[in-house]
Amino acid sequence: MRSTKLGAGFAALALALTACGGAGESGGGQQAATDSAVGVTKDTVVIGTHQPLTGPAAPGYSKISAGARAVYQAINDGGGINGRKIEYKVEDDGYNPTKTVEVVKKLVLQDKVFAIVGGLGTPTHSKVVDYLNSEGVPDLLVSSGALAWDNPQKAPMTFGYQVDYTREGKIQGKYVKDTFAGKKVGYFTQNDDVGRDTQAGLDQFVKDQVVVRQGYDSANTDVTPQLSALKAAGAEVVVCACIPAFTALAILAAAKIGYKPQFVVSSIGADPATLSGLLQDFAKRGGASVSSGQLLAGLIGTGYLPDVAQTSDPWVAYFKGLHDKYIAKEPFTNTVLFGMVQAYTFAQALKAAGPDPTRQKVVDAMSSGALKGPGLTPFGFSKDSHAGYTGAYVFKINPDTTTTVIQPPAVTDRGTGAITPYSGERATPEQVNLVSK
Repeated sequence: MRSTKLGAGFAALALALTACGGAGESGGGQQAATDSAVGVTKDTVVIGTHQPLTGPAAPGYSKISAGARAVYQAINDGGGINGRKIEYKVEDDGYNPTKTVEVVKKLVLQDKVFAIVGGLGTPTHSKVVDYLNSEGVPDLLVSSGALAWDNPQKAPMTFGYQVDYTREGKIQGKYVKDTFAGKKVGYFTQNDDVGRDTQAGLDQFVKDQVVVRQGYDSANTDVTPQLSALKAAGAEVVVCACIPAFTALAILAAAKIGYKPQFVVSSIGADPATLSGLLQDFAKRGGASVSSGQLLAGLIGTGYLPDVAQTSDPWVAYFKGLHDKYIAKEPFTNTVLFGMVQAYTFAQALKAAGPDPTRQKVVDAMSSGALKGPGLTPFGFSKDSHAGYTGAYVFKINPDTTTTVIQPPAVTDRGTGAITPYSGERATPEQVNLVSK
């Protein structure tokens, strides 16, 4: 049974959440994209990133850089890329856009990084994308699904990574329309491009079913008013485009008020292992105890990478080997896998840039369309597109927090194009042959 103690002390979560996270990990003038000296020596390539190691996004995302670091360590132990080891500098921005500007300028001007890889967050990275492009710094594999990263004319140095929110919203919207026809739908989304871009996709299919739209700001962790509004409007299906902490807070708030909608959650906040830990942690901080399995059972999510529980998947097995060797103390979650795949993808591009890499060469490698790997849908990278993964599959969380795929991978565009099944074959780790375990 769900604990009746959810109501007591629930407000304490707001204070507790702001304290989450840890310490940083980080070990003038405009630069041209063709400047081979920036961040590159005969022995090393220096890259950087901004991550929420503290602050409201830390509970869901602070371990992404641990996954990336494990891959870079494996590469370095194997001799590096084209003889150069990768030096990975991680700066904590606390999911605070003002801090993001500060730490990114430090990485560019003081640390003189070759590239920014995997900078995380829509509200945060939006504040530095123009700066990075004006400085000619490769801005690769942004950890956000905002459409802004797919704009080769305005931001030629910037490339997405995860499926964009509009594509994902379309796939979610069609699934909801087909599966929950006639049901009242409510939206609960982040008040920025996450929410706007997601709703643009959803509305193509379920606009007529929507009875209420609610948003949240990451600085305010009390989401009970929004969940109460969703309940009052009679929303039977709630589509949640939320970072993990706010997916968990929404689920707890719903339980607190006796509200049991069908949650449909975007990939940014649907990792079962991460959610399970957050639910237990947040409830405990609020003076309650919960069963994560009961709260998560039946939740529907979307994804584009294989689930870490799919141990027969060759890429999961490959990254699990790296995990066990380099970061065995960290739980092997989909969040950690996200960082590992991201790092592996960058390393492919760096290798393709050749023995004398320049910033422009790595951008050209990203645009080549030749990058392969773990994704269950293809990248959209080309000269005319900087979109990351181009589709998603749909899954349901089981009572034991494993997942079952309930709709195979499908791909679509960011506009009004059709959604089509995707069954393309992936290259294996052996075929890519970037680094051995």
